[in-house]
Amino acid sequence: MSSKRDPALHVFRHLFASVTDEMGAAVQHSAVSPNIKERLDFSCALLDAAGRLVAHAAFIPVHLGSAHSTVPALLKELDPGPGDVVILNDPFRGGTHLNDVTVVAPLFQDGKRIGFLLNRAHHADIGGAEPGSMSGASDLFGEGLLIPPLLLRAAGEPVDAVWQMFAANVRDPEAAFGDLQAQLAALHRGEQRFQHLLQRYGPGSVVRAMSALYDHGAAFTRDMLKGWPRRAVMVEDYLDGPGSPKIQLRLQIKAGRLVLDFAGSSAQIPGSWNTHRAVTTSAVFYLLQSIGGGHLPETSGTLEAVDLRLPEGSIVGATFPAGVALGNVETSQRVVDVLLAAMRELMPCKFPAASQGTMNNLLFGGTRADGTPFVFYETLAGGSGAGPNGAGASVVQTHMTNTRNTPVEVLEDELPVRVTRLAVRRGSGGKGQQIGGNGLIKEIEFLEPVRLTIAGTRRASQPAAAGGAQPGRSGVDHLIVDGKSKRLTPGAAVDVPAGGKIKIATPGGGGYSRD
Repeated sequence: MSSKRDPALHVFRHLFASVTDEMGAAVQHSAVSPNIKERLDFSCALLDAAGRLVAHAAFIPVHLGSAHSTVPALLKELDPGPGDVVILNDPFRGGTHLNDVTVVAPLFQDGKRIGFLLNRAHHADIGGAEPGSMSGASDLFGEGLLIPPLLLRAAGEPVDAVWQMFAANVRDPEAAFGDLQAQLAALHRGEQRFQHLLQRYGPGSVVRAMSALYDHGAAFTRDMLKGWPRRAVMVEDYLDGPGSPKIQLRLQIKAGRLVLDFAGSSAQIPGSWNTHRAVTTSAVFYLLQSIGGGHLPETSGTLEAVDLRLPEGSIVGATFPAGVALGNVETSQRVVDVLLAAMRELMPCKFPAASQGTMNNLLFGGTRADGTPFVFYETLAGGSGAGPNGAGASVVQTHMTNTRNTPVEVLEDELPVRVTRLAVRRGSGGKGQQIGGNGLIKEIEFLEPVRLTIAGTRRASQPAAAGGAQPGRSGVDHLIVDGKSKRLTPGAAVDVPAGGKIKIATPGGGGYSRD
């Protein structure tokens, strides 16, 4: 079952993915918050007994690439048995950032642990300094509730103290509690579907297929790298955050391995713009999956031929207790931009221009007229980069995110807001032989006072073009109160009175031309 032409392995790849797909349906249909039930800001995965990624469906790249390290991290502290469910969100112990609450359940057959199911979902609030938990902190402790690997369920029974701790530390406990229950529903559905596979094909065949997919992923990557030029390339880019931190990369194929050396990148900084090894690994995993063209299986084996060198304590290899809330959503996007820039240097005319390079994070919270709390989070679409095969797409999520927009009807029904404008930002894509995709304009009026943060990059810089084309336009965010407009600082929280508005214009994608 190790051959990439083995039809049985191909079937198992999709059977395993169908398990995670059904898990995702369970989350969506059970969740409470718009961020999960409408935007689908969650991911599901199947892993083998060692915690190696075996399969996932079409979920969120930044969630999934970091799943390679989640189970190995928790196994250092816990030995989950039948009926146990582990919860965690610690970025340095198997998580991504604190908002991404992860639940993991072991899979057993005849008393032997043969795999794991994982669900990771972005909770709109996890406590901390500001509503939405992604601004206002100088380190990890200020970002919100930090959960090490703990048992959420033990032998099938809820661990009440953990549930109580969770609910006591978030601004909207009802929504958070409901979303966490939905995550457990996903694990339950996944276990049912996996048991069906065991009954139909037998445990031996299923376990062998899991291992074979890992081997196939490793072999496919090695074969793919054989066709890459052997010369080294070096690129750099900068974040818009405090001090304009630099991300520097030297990429080279050496001894059949992809060497990605980030030496020269800036040191980690106070605040939330740092990212850590698991999330940087996500960006690398995403790049390889994209280049693989759908043929590369979604397994940890993909990374076997990668030598990832991250300076310890850097902006891309942060160490505890660095803040990482925005690094997960923004710095991860910049790492992808740097990786693609390196690929354009290595193989000119084959890779697209930069996409918007940000998730345009919108966070706000307050109290409704009836006294109930609310917190809202979403990421906003922008332009994708043009490439050799055509223009960039307009108003889409790109690279490390794969979520939907929040429907206007849902937003206005569930929150005291009014969407006054939602439009394509015409002319924001870079010009060239192929034109970059356009960004988005979104304007919201608040009917009750809120505390608001817009955290996005590519405000001080532009998405890069390819060849001799033009870059995409930068994003810009404005607060409008009493008819007066003020430009907002990315990542800074502000008070907005009732009747105030925000206007967000997201970046366009870079244009593409052959030199």
